Amino acid sequence: MEKYICIHGHFYQPPRENPWLEAIEVQDSAYPYHDWNERILAECYAPNTISRILDGDGRITELPNNYAKISFNFGPTLLSWIAEKDPEVYESILAADRMSRKNFSGHGSALAQAYNHMIMPLANRQDKTTQVLWGIRDFEHRFRRLPEGMWLPETAVDLETLDIMAELGIRFTILSPYQAKEVRARGEDSWTDVSGGHVDPTMAYQLDLPSGRKIVLFFYDGPISRAVAFERLLARGEYLPQRLMNAFSEERSFPQLVNIATDGETYGHHQPHGDMALAYALKHIESENEAKLTNYGEFLERHPPVFDVKILENTSWSCAHGVERWWKDCGCNSGGHSGWNQAWRTPLRDSLDWLRDTLAPLYEEHAGRLLKDPWAARDDYIRIILNRTPENVDDFIREHASRDLDQTEKVTVLKLLGFQRCAMLMYTSCGWFFDELSGLETVQVIQYAGRAVGLAEEVCGVEIEEPFLERLEQAKSNIPEHRDGRQIYMKFVKPGMVDLMKVGAHYAVSSLFEEYAKTDKIFCYFIDREDHHFSEAGIAKLSAGRIRISSEITQEAVTVGFGALHFGEQNLSAGVHSFETEEDYLLMLKEVTDSFATGDFPETIRRMDRHFGASTYSLRSLFRDEQRRVLKQILNSSMEGTRILYRQTYTHHVSLMNFLIELGIPLPKPFPCTAAFVLNLDLRDAFEEGDLSADEIQHFLRDAAALHIDLDSVGLAYTLKQTLDRLAQRSLEEPGDLDHLRQLEAAVDVARALPFEVNLWKVQNIYFEMLHTAFPEWRWRAEHGSEDAHAWIACFLDLGRKLSVHVDYT
Repeated sequence: MEKYICIHGHFYQPPRENPWLEAIEVQDSAYPYHDWNERILAECYAPNTISRILDGDGRITELPNNYAKISFNFGPTLLSWIAEKDPEVYESILAADRMSRKNFSGHGSALAQAYNHMIMPLANRQDKTTQVLWGIRDFEHRFRRLPEGMWLPETAVDLETLDIMAELGIRFTILSPYQAKEVRARGEDSWTDVSGGHVDPTMAYQLDLPSGRKIVLFFYDGPISRAVAFERLLARGEYLPQRLMNAFSEERSFPQLVNIATDGETYGHHQPHGDMALAYALKHIESENEAKLTNYGEFLERHPPVFDVKILENTSWSCAHGVERWWKDCGCNSGGHSGWNQAWRTPLRDSLDWLRDTLAPLYEEHAGRLLKDPWAARDDYIRIILNRTPENVDDFIREHASRDLDQTEKVTVLKLLGFQRCAMLMYTSCGWFFDELSGLETVQVIQYAGRAVGLAEEVCGVEIEEPFLERLEQAKSNIPEHRDGRQIYMKFVKPGMVDLMKVGAHYAVSSLFEEYAKTDKIFCYFIDREDHHFSEAGIAKLSAGRIRISSEITQEAVTVGFGALHFGEQNLSAGVHSFETEEDYLLMLKEVTDSFATGDFPETIRRMDRHFGASTYSLRSLFRDEQRRVLKQILNSSMEGTRILYRQTYTHHVSLMNFLIELGIPLPKPFPCTAAFVLNLDLRDAFEEGDLSADEIQHFLRDAAALHIDLDSVGLAYTLKQTLDRLAQRSLEEPGDLDHLRQLEAAVDVARALPFEVNLWKVQNIYFEMLHTAFPEWRWRAEHGSEDAHAWIACFLDLGRKLSVHVDYT
């Protein structure tokens, strides 16, 4: 009896980008990382590209790429983000698919995914088609092959979606065992009821579709998948392979496939170091040779279905009620808030359905005047999303336009396609998954709706926002201060809306604090500087000039003049205006710079008000990341005196604090606050330094422990990690520098002595690279009598022991 094992990971995060900037802004809840994508990248997506196999002594012996041995899919919007933010991880994921083809008889392990995780049974046919097509096209663009299989978001399934997938060349998908209804041996008439999760998950099944097409279905092993996700089956490396092997039955005479499917984030994010448990399981299965690792494509080629299946439509893997979690208060929730309800789900869904159905005829009407086939153009718009170069955009428009279009008409086409894209992104499933209307994920889908509304109003000239908000108002928040969908839209969506003038305001304000290149880019906007004047007078600064702003997404452009005046701390005023003539611009420039040069700041502001009118801005006009950066500059300057005062207070009273603690007397509140501020700051400053003193760090830690101070362990660990990564990279680039190697070793000593864990993943990876590059050369030198080489080898081996890396030096 042949035994096969397939482990599938569904790697996905919802699109988190500000729809007007096409970039993720800082998310404080992901601290110490910039945003949740970045955090999960560090905890899961990256570690699975280079995981760890340990020997009996807990030392690292191998760094496997887990993706090469499992089946996996990445959400296209997530993989697009990874490609931009961490090309090394992105290339490792693509390389894993290439390796899997060698491992699994030419069948790549990567599967496609319906584009932006829309719940397909709740979508209309047009959106279903585009979602599948975009998922295929995105996959082909990245993996350089056509996908064999496709992952359905939340495994939510209906026959129409499966038929579209089959029509577009998808051979198989994966479902929960609870989505199977009946099975029969091929060629027989009678069906057997397998509902309730009773389907045999160890084989492939064929589903005959009403159209006459066919698609293969795999049903994952529910109990084992659930144990991996929720029952700590990854707590020890040997648990998972044992459980997988126990799923085989000697009573089955046919080849068996034990396959599991979970969120990929289980392997490292939901369960810390889950990637290592996965790596161990894969290694153990291969070495024991009792079962063969495979993927779905290879198994299907070797063992085609011998059973037919019928499914339960409108079902999913994460809602016991079918797909009601994404449109009704069905009772499914994350369970964190007693007394809350999800009655808001229905009016939110209804509001977005109304918006979609309102936008569709407007799109057809306006795009129909410029394009041969508006819906064919939308299906092909993924071409532009994947490559927004002007040349590619022009090729797309030439192919789809019904006639030659001027630049204004091209902008109109791109805006029309843009609001259709947002009208699909607003259906991303996470908007309904959690408990509260004002949650991060739900606000995100409302943002996409707001962007669709804005673009549609611009190009179609109709009022859409108010009737949309009237419907959205029916969605009620569980939090009284947020009231309803209208309030949430006005509070969290409206302030984030961006037009070209706001981009100009951002440039004007930020130009006071950083130097831009003549041609630069702010998120998805290109900036061409035509003129610029910068002056300082004491703490006051003036920046004025003229720029041309153009959108990468819509190609809309405008030329504006700007002026920005900063006269200390948060006190700042800026203006942006599209001047009709050169004379008007030059007059503004002369009057503003002349008054600033004389030190008459009130007059400078009056002149700016006169020239810019209502188009005035402040620090609030900066996009969130730049706002944080500028305010950090301002605060650092303003806080310097405060820091000195706190440190003096702490130094003066530390002995008294220790005496009070020794007597068991509670400290007056100002004392622990002062101590926490100073010790966390001192540790952070020390960790940012490359030359770390273990004695100094231990002194800070002893003081913190004695005074019962809560350290910012998460933030401090992240700071030290960045320093370690920097030192390791320097040693890799300058492998002959013994001082650099010793400095890195000292920093690792500090990390190992801390009362909290510091992520050494990248340092260990770099050490392994040096083990295969620099180490052989220095070993050869040592063997030929070089004293410097002996010293380098000794330090390098010591570092390896401290990094828990197995080094065979015999």
